[in-house]
Amino acid sequence: MIVIVDYGMGNLRSVQKGFEKVGAPAVVSRDRQAVAKAARLVLPGVGAFPECMRNLDRFGLVEPVLEVIGSGRPFLGICLGLQLLFDESEEFGPCEGLKVLRGRVRAFERNMGLKIPHMGWNQVWVSKEVPIFRGIDDGSYFYFVHSYYVDPEDQADVAAQSEYGIRFTCAIQRENVFALQFHPEKSQDMGLQILRNFANL
Repeated sequence: MIVIVDYGMGNLRSVQKGFEKVGAPAVVSRDRQAVAKAARLVLPGVGAFPECMRNLDRFGLVEPVLEVIGSGRPFLGICLGLQLLFDESEEFGPCEGLKVLRGRVRAFERNMGLKIPHMGWNQVWVSKEVPIFRGIDDGSYFYFVHSYYVDPEDQADVAAQSEYGIRFTCAIQRENVFALQFHPEKSQDMGLQILRNFANL
């Protein structure tokens, strides 16, 4: 069963509906045992990094999330769920993250002449072959909403990049861990293909 982690922040129902559209039932839960036993785990998120970390800790969800990741079962982070995997964020920070991956979450510079947050459709350029991008053409468009981006220390973790004033990492993959800065559940057919690929891992 796919479990979507409910820590009080994020468009949980939209993610759940996305999986339903591709024939992959998913449940939304903040029950620690359900999260720890998930066959596949999804960590979405919308909002501020520090508040999300506080909520994960308050609901006792940090340990079961890390348990799933450490077990080798498929894990998918979406938007803030990508950022939380890193060492720390400078959003209202520094604020420590889950420390699954080395690196920092940084703010887009306000002097680039671009609107912040980065919001809307943008192209994604795949950096390496990963199973969740199966059937996705390089340069496909996905839907973004974010003011911060991840800066991984290990470039081997980078699965895809996009551009908004700078070239930034928009997807990572390390072993069983996959995470996306964009929202597949809002990205029409290409986004649904990613959810389908994850469900079939």
